[in-house]
Amino acid sequence: MSQPRAHDFIWIADRSALDSDDALPAWVNSSWRTALPLVVRRDVRADGAVPVGIRGLTRIQRAAAWVSPAAIVRVVTPESLVSDVNVLLHSPFVSQQPVQALITLCRMQLPFMWGVTGSCAYALASDLPVMHADSDLDLLVRCDAPVSRAQFTEFYERLQRLVCRADVQINTPQGGFALSEWLRGGDVMLKTDTGPLRVRDPWQSLAG
Repeated sequence: MSQPRAHDFIWIADRSALDSDDALPAWVNSSWRTALPLVVRRDVRADGAVPVGIRGLTRIQRAAAWVSPAAIVRVVTPESLVSDVNVLLHSPFVSQQPVQALITLCRMQLPFMWGVTGSCAYALASDLPVMHADSDLDLLVRCDAPVSRAQFTEFYERLQRLVCRADVQINTPQGGFALSEWLRGGDVMLKTDTGPLRVRDPWQSLAG
């Protein structure tokens, strides 16, 4: 199994595999179970542990932890959640605006690798009703090689016509940045495993 990337969902078979720098909140012990996914977040530890976020049923229920790669039994990527439009059409959340927007995007046959993150993705991965009437749609686009802003202008314009607000994060090997900020020109805030950085070129190596 390859190393999970930020925004992937992972499952573990034993909750004792959760390792936290601080005591986990009480709601984790009372309501989180191994049938639910963990969300891979951005961080790094010397022993190679995978940084994960634990989500509860409410917006304020969030906790950070670490998991050994050996403890992971399943991985679901943001891209796989939108790989089959028929699955979305039969989702219990099909009436929710973010899922309707995903169906529209799937039918556009976009020319790049993309997926869904945030509350919509968590609902699709867990079957828990964590979306709300005002939920935005969070999207992820993988861009391992540099691209021009012009390649995403039309896509950004299409997003403005969706039934709900959509935010897009572009992921490079160095980290992730907001599409809307990048299209405005100038520096962008790049989210990396070691923290946010203001950069001019989000594809440039950060080594050294």
